[in-house]
Amino acid sequence: MSLAKLDYLSRSQLQRMHNLKSDRNANHFLRSMSDYLCSFRNGENIYYLSAAGRERVGCEKIRKRTMQSDHFLLRNQLYLALGRPVTWRNEIKIKTNGVSVVADAMFHRGGQYYFVEIDITQKMSENARKIERYRKMYAANRFKLIFATTTEYRKKRILKLCSGLDAEIYLREELQ
Repeated sequence: MSLAKLDYLSRSQLQRMHNLKSDRNANHFLRSMSDYLCSFRNGENIYYLSAAGRERVGCEKIRKRTMQSDHFLLRNQLYLALGRPVTWRNEIKIKTNGVSVVADAMFHRGGQYYFVEIDITQKMSENARKIERYRKMYAANRFKLIFATTTEYRKKRILKLCSGLDAEIYLREELQ
């Protein structure tokens, strides 16, 4: 079910989520589920549901090996770092105040909405356009914007673009 919700997970993310203890135990467990999983290597093994796995858990999203796996993995690392919010949903279209945005993820906690953006290779001009749409939405409804990115330079640029918004920006290393 974790893979149905989060699309792609590394061995270490699965190990952490499901308390699989040692690397050896995690690998043994994942091998035992090989009929339901596909994997590829990207630093470590990355898993996603096979056709049999999708059928078993009732998932209709078809995932394949992709160059965008880093995007999914960073989003999932943020999900884990934020305590696995129960209301977390991926790729959500939000429309308010005449403006729409597709957030990489969204959740709510304690009466507040959180919108998540993952920045790995996005052009900064595209980030600026998206943040401006969030700014227009923010005028009508208060929320917190959370970014995860890969370099200190990108973090500083995003922080500057988010000036005036309730925003947090994390580096990949901070989410370990």
